[in-house]
Amino acid sequence: MKDDLMQEHHDLLSGLVRLHVLHHAALQEIYGQWMIEELAEHGYRLSPGTLYPMLHAMERKGYLVSRKERDGRVWRKYYQITEKGLEGLAVAQRHLGELIKETMKRNPQGDSL
Repeated sequence: MKDDLMQEHHDLLSGLVRLHVLHHAALQEIYGQWMIEELAEHGYRLSPGTLYPMLHAMERKGYLVSRKERDGRVWRKYYQITEKGLEGLAVAQRHLGELIKETMKRNPQGDSL
């Protein structure tokens, strides 16, 4: 998707980004720059100014926990999923599966996709 369309529909896509973050945090510890690069592989162009507040909010809400570790001369903040995050991810995956089935059957004009 083109960057201008991604930006225009940021609010719709931000939930998908959060799910992507939880998915990877369930598999391994993640850090912000790695997540930015991972999302870029899927066409999402997030700046640190967008992703880091999202990570902090997810931590405040109890979906992630973090720890700081020195990596050379810089401190890096690593995130991992919590039990609440795992629960939220599972619920979202179930609902997302149902939603995808419904929305991919027909487009708004009634044509099969």
